Amino acid sequence: MDIDESYFTPASEEHLAREKQKARELSRSQWWKNRRGDGRCYYCGGRFPPRELTMDHVVPLVRGGVSSRSNVVPCCKECNSQKRDLLPVEWGEYLEWLRGRKG
Repeated sequence: MDIDESYFTPASEEHLAREKQKARELSRSQWWKNRRGDGRCYYCGGRFPPRELTMDHVVPLVRGGVSSRSNVVPCCKECNSQKRDLLPVEWGEYLEWLRGRKG
């Protein structure tokens, strides 16, 4: 699923740099360590060693998302790679398709 950038204005370089710095700070917080501590991927529900979970922005930074507690979730590397810069509704369509393949 490719993203058609004609539907949105990509975030500025300044926004990306600022939010990536905030994400680095958030990833070192006790809150984040606790959040990924149960080892569950937010999207697929799979279990992983907590250190293997990545921080995913539900609304991606390039789509105007921010690095805040309300916009980041623990995510396995496979889901993070597949989700890329998709919005939740776009990613939901992919997950439904994936569930249909496994069912």
